[in-house]
Amino acid sequence: MEFSARQIADFLQGEVEGNPEEKVSKIAKIEEATKGSLTFLSNPAYTPHIYKTGASIALVSKEFKPEQPLNCTLVRVKDPYDALASLLELYKSSIPEKNGISELAFISPTASIEGAAYIGEFAYIGDNVSIGKNVKIYPHCYLGDHVTIGDNSTLFSGVRIYENGSIGRECTIHSNAVIGADGFGFAPQSDQNYRKVAQIGNVIIEDLVEIGAGTTIDRATMGSTIIKRGVKLDNLIQIGHNVVIGENTVMAAQCGVAGSSKVGKNCMIGGQVGLSGHITIGDNVKMAAQTGVPSNVKDGEIIMGSPAMEASKYRKAFIYFRNFEKLAKRIDELEKEIKKLKYL
Repeated sequence: MEFSARQIADFLQGEVEGNPEEKVSKIAKIEEATKGSLTFLSNPAYTPHIYKTGASIALVSKEFKPEQPLNCTLVRVKDPYDALASLLELYKSSIPEKNGISELAFISPTASIEGAAYIGEFAYIGDNVSIGKNVKIYPHCYLGDHVTIGDNSTLFSGVRIYENGSIGRECTIHSNAVIGADGFGFAPQSDQNYRKVAQIGNVIIEDLVEIGAGTTIDRATMGSTIIKRGVKLDNLIQIGHNVVIGENTVMAAQCGVAGSSKVGKNCMIGGQVGLSGHITIGDNVKMAAQTGVPSNVKDGEIIMGSPAMEASKYRKAFIYFRNFEKLAKRIDELEKEIKKLKYL
């Protein structure tokens, strides 16, 4: 499907600078784009690429001022990255949607499906499962007994949701995510063995949540592990039992949150961050990648390092970390000089 610069500008409420009839049929990164491609410039670090890109049309901000001649037509918008997201949504909506229920899926007679749904081959739908309108369940998914799936949610191939799990409206769960496996609960015994503690709670995923591929969210020991509205979890994240993740918090890949910790709303958590158990993270907290968090964090703090400290203090301390060998040598030399002075 082709779109002209004029059509794109009209859709995005932008302005064309160049040939309004220039056409594109694909989207590409600015450094890799070729003729017939649409690209975008959002990060200033990529500005040099716009002067040599092969793209036919580029989305740029209204403030962008070229310093060299350009070979592409520009569409000026308020926010190029947001505009690209809108175009990608438009493109995705043009792809035919999956529909219908495969004869090769197993659906319990006690399960209920409200309205149209897609259920692929070899999906398993347990007893008393409730599936809302326009839900898509791809092949090889497993829904245990008493699971609830809200309207317009999508479960990609291989998703497992254990019994009593609750998934809200307009959620997306990517392949091989596991929702509701047992929490890591073991009681030490006198013979240096461990007794498994039964995990009888569940997992509640509220509306508009996205969960990445391979992510695992453990059921609560008692009560619920809760992922609140608007949370976005990347791939390969581990959420422990009885954890609560606050509204609109985003978490990058390979993070781990130990049991019973509470994370506030609107937090931004970088990759490979580790949170200890039974701690509380405030609202609007930001954590740099690989931060190790052993204790509570107040609202609005920006932290990094392991163990974590306030980011500006960490950066100052890091100057000394990387020069530690030189500083130790200087201290040794000063101690020798002090000893000499004692004998004068």
